[in-house]
Amino acid sequence: MRGIIFSSGQDVQGTSVVANLPVLMRQNPAETLRRVLPKIREVLHVAGVEMQLTAAVSFLTVLQDESVSIHTYSHSFLHIILQNLEHRDAGVSNAWLETLLAVIEALPKETIRHEILNPLVSKAQISQTLQSRLGSCKIMGKLANKFEAHIVKREILPLVKSLCQDVEYEVRTCMCRQLEHVAQGIGTELTKTVVLPELVELARDEGSSVRLAAFETLVNLLDMFDSDDRRQTVLPLVKSFCEKSFKADESILVSLSFHLGKLCNGLYGIFTPEQHLRFLEFYKKLCTLGLQQENGHNDNQLQLQTLEQEKKYISVRKNCAYNFPAMIVFVDPKNFHLELYSIFFCLCHDPEVPVRYTMAISFYEVAKLLNSGVYTIQKELVMLLQDESLEVLDALVGHLPEILELMINGGENNGSESKLLSIPDLISALTTAEQRAATSLKWRTHEKLLQKYACLPQILSSDQIYYRFLHRMLTIILTNNVLPVQKAAARTLCVYLRYNRKQEQRHEVIQKLIEQLGQGKSYWNRLRFLDTCEFIMELFSKSFFCKYFFLPVLELTHDPVANVRIKLCYLLPKVKSTLKIPTDKHLLQQLELCIRKLLCQEKDKDVLTIVKRTVLELDRMDISLDAFQKRFYENDLLDQEKERQEHLLLEMEQLEKEKQQNEGRSANVNDKIFEKKRRDNKTSSVLAKSMTLTSSGSSSCTSTGKEDKKSKLVRSQSFSTQALHPKYSNIDKCSNKSSATGYTSSLSGMGKGCMLSFSDDSFRTRSTGNSGNATFSSSSSLIASRNSFNSADQKNNGNKESQSRKMSIKNRKSNS
Repeated sequence: MRGIIFSSGQDVQGTSVVANLPVLMRQNPAETLRRVLPKIREVLHVAGVEMQLTAAVSFLTVLQDESVSIHTYSHSFLHIILQNLEHRDAGVSNAWLETLLAVIEALPKETIRHEILNPLVSKAQISQTLQSRLGSCKIMGKLANKFEAHIVKREILPLVKSLCQDVEYEVRTCMCRQLEHVAQGIGTELTKTVVLPELVELARDEGSSVRLAAFETLVNLLDMFDSDDRRQTVLPLVKSFCEKSFKADESILVSLSFHLGKLCNGLYGIFTPEQHLRFLEFYKKLCTLGLQQENGHNDNQLQLQTLEQEKKYISVRKNCAYNFPAMIVFVDPKNFHLELYSIFFCLCHDPEVPVRYTMAISFYEVAKLLNSGVYTIQKELVMLLQDESLEVLDALVGHLPEILELMINGGENNGSESKLLSIPDLISALTTAEQRAATSLKWRTHEKLLQKYACLPQILSSDQIYYRFLHRMLTIILTNNVLPVQKAAARTLCVYLRYNRKQEQRHEVIQKLIEQLGQGKSYWNRLRFLDTCEFIMELFSKSFFCKYFFLPVLELTHDPVANVRIKLCYLLPKVKSTLKIPTDKHLLQQLELCIRKLLCQEKDKDVLTIVKRTVLELDRMDISLDAFQKRFYENDLLDQEKERQEHLLLEMEQLEKEKQQNEGRSANVNDKIFEKKRRDNKTSSVLAKSMTLTSSGSSSCTSTGKEDKKSKLVRSQSFSTQALHPKYSNIDKCSNKSSATGYTSSLSGMGKGCMLSFSDDSFRTRSTGNSGNATFSSSSSLIASRNSFNSADQKNNGNKESQSRKMSIKNRKSNS
């Protein structure tokens, strides 16, 4: 049938048969080779371009599928490939050439020598067509790695030299680009003696494309040259290229900027300090090429640039951005801030998106190289996160977790406080980036961004994430219309919940998930609740899921929407795997009850089918026990670790609360002690003043005291001669006793006050509740004792005065 189509059919039918050749070879290779392939060979020499291109692709597919042995392939297909290699259409000829180059990789050496290498000698002659000579250049580059060095030297190198001297610059360019493969095939010694002289001559060729090819090949072969060759041959050529690039040969400028990093590091060992500085300055000049404002000042001598020049200059700056990590190695990361930071700033603020995009891609490499000095590029990270182009943001987000980790760890190792100052700016930039991605149509960038934001618990504090990011994730789940974005937000929210350190906040988020998603009015939200529960089971321990989400999930068995019940049925095996017996026996009963209700009450046929399938799967499942089992050993260990971390978070939260309470109470105690000392100091100063006044008063009254001394003596004698009434004597004793007791109590109160006020921190920490009361009671007892002491003195003095008055009255009466 295929032969009939080829004989009498249209070209479209013939092309279809050729396109299906790999399928025919897989189904029946023997019959295809016997009946179909000969017909294809007959038709191809008169076939059109489309059939020729299709045949080249089909022959290559047959080789890659390995439908037949390589011996059979070379016998049946190789001759057809070689026949069509000389097709008059350049596109068809190149297609067959690519197929031949792929076939050479798999062919044995003897076949290559007889079928390809021997005819190649005639095809490489100057008398052959340009297309034939170009194909010969590529074939020789491929053959150089298939044979030993002595065979290459004897049979291939003469042809290589001949084609390097070809009259057509296209042939010289093509052969120059193949010299890299030839050098790899012949080794270092022959490369120095044969290939290097040819490269030096081609580097001075009149054709710019030839010089460009020679320069790129020279850079790629740099590792094969020793230091003498680099110093004496390569370095002068490179300097010549750099000097001519701005003057007469701008065609090499783009390539030079692309290979400059590799070139500088390859020649690093032979540079003098002056040459090192010259190449660095050359790189800096390329980084600002084409900008109207360089180095902070306007250059009025710049002429209007053509569109072609602008594109070229943009490519140069883009290549400089690509080579920036290599240039950091060139100048040493320690010298980055002094030598390259200004260029880094310019490239990150370049007006063209491709340049900033390349800097965003290489930002992670730059951060790794700077290590402890990474804090110097924090501002540029914030700026790129706020870039107006989403392409730049997408390029930066790829390694955002690693970059932020380097920023935090690098800042800590360096001991710099700039990390702390940049956190608010970083948070603002991250929120701005997410909002810009959310309002765009590029939902894949938004999804990628939300996935990478899961690293923030390692960077920011729990409160910062809770107030700036966690609620935003919940909003995205509720309002966004793109399913991958919603799932990314749900997973990131679960990560935030996992590392949240405040139980009150965790309970609030869990309550919102259950109320707004699990019990939401929209069935779409309830579906997202089930997605969120999957992430909960992945990130949290089994006990956490059973405690908060097990029953809310089971409530969806009564959901009015069939799609929700279907999704729940698919989730039930995972839900059951979170149970542990006998601890969760009551939850297992609830699960079985819900399944029985579904089997009995479900009316939707699709849901019922899935329920029955799920029941069979649940019956085959084994439930893990509280004790470890060999079957679930790894899973139980992982779950135990998750549960341990959850308990650790609770303990840390409790410790933080106790620490805050202790700090608050100790602060209050210290305030009271300080206030008491202040009052005591004030009292002592008043007493000191009164003492000085008393002493001055006593010195002034000494003369008066001598005059009153006699009267006091008479009065005292009269008091002593009279007998006291027993009642008054008891009162006097009581007053003396009370005064002594008050004094003793005051001293004991003062002692207790001192002991409590200057107690150690351990006492205050363990009994903070009593320490404050004890201090207050001690001070109050001290005041009370002082008052009792003063009142006792006053009472005693009052009793003595009343006694003296009564005695004087009696004496007067007796005298009268």
